[in-house]
Amino acid sequence: MSTQEVRAPSAGGPERRSRRDGRAGRWLLYALLVILTLIFVSPLLYMLSTSFKTTAGAAAPAPQWIPQEPTTQAYESIFATEGTPVVRWLLNSIVAAAAQTLVILVTASMAAYALARMEFRGKKVVFAVIIATLFVPPVILLIPNYLIVGRLGWLDTLLAVILPGAAGAFGVFFLRQFFISLPVELEEAALIDGATRWRTFRQIILPLSRPALVTLALLCFLTNWNDFLWPVYVLFSPENQTLPAGLSTLQNANAVRYDLLMAGAVIASAPVLAMFFVAQRYIVEGVSRAGLKG
Repeated sequence: MSTQEVRAPSAGGPERRSRRDGRAGRWLLYALLVILTLIFVSPLLYMLSTSFKTTAGAAAPAPQWIPQEPTTQAYESIFATEGTPVVRWLLNSIVAAAAQTLVILVTASMAAYALARMEFRGKKVVFAVIIATLFVPPVILLIPNYLIVGRLGWLDTLLAVILPGAAGAFGVFFLRQFFISLPVELEEAALIDGATRWRTFRQIILPLSRPALVTLALLCFLTNWNDFLWPVYVLFSPENQTLPAGLSTLQNANAVRYDLLMAGAVIASAPVLAMFFVAQRYIVEGVSRAGLKG
């Protein structure tokens, strides 16, 4: 028997420490995510809580996360007050946001496909001009757009909040990046089989681009839904207002009733939050794939 003792390595010593360190790192990451979630969600929870408070409870100097006397009087006041047709504002916002989103998806997808796959003279210049418009502050276009809308006779109509922003450069850039990431072999095979460029775009590219289209649709819907300044300028009649512009009148008409303001904010944010939870899987995939190639 050899005089030298062969010591077997301690079973799982370094591996056990590595596993323990990995587990501790995961718990630390989870704790950090929980803290960040609370930071971002707490304003929404407080908004929802305040909407069910009494007028005095909403204006109390000490914040109350749980209403002492829960009530729905804020919602009843909003829907019952004359001159504040909240249901009509809600429908106007849905129609305007959905219509503008649809127009943007049609125009941006066709322009992005041409810039991503087709070759023509001046292609890089056209794309550079489109990207350059992203650096123009939107407020600069306020007066020119107002004059154009006025000449077309669209003032105080939903067309004024649908069409002026229906050809944004961001949608073209976003979809172009996504189209570039798709394998070109699929299109070449379709063209060899006799498919036209339009049929290839409609039956191959668009179905494969569903994550990007859903992501862009949600972003465009949210942008139009939250727009406040432009509707204030072009919509005059109370029944033609969109929800953000209409809800702003609650503060003036009711001398800062925080319960009313928070109830209006809940009504305005509920549809968008519901859309996000439904489409979040497509959003993650669309954003991740849109940046694969330049």
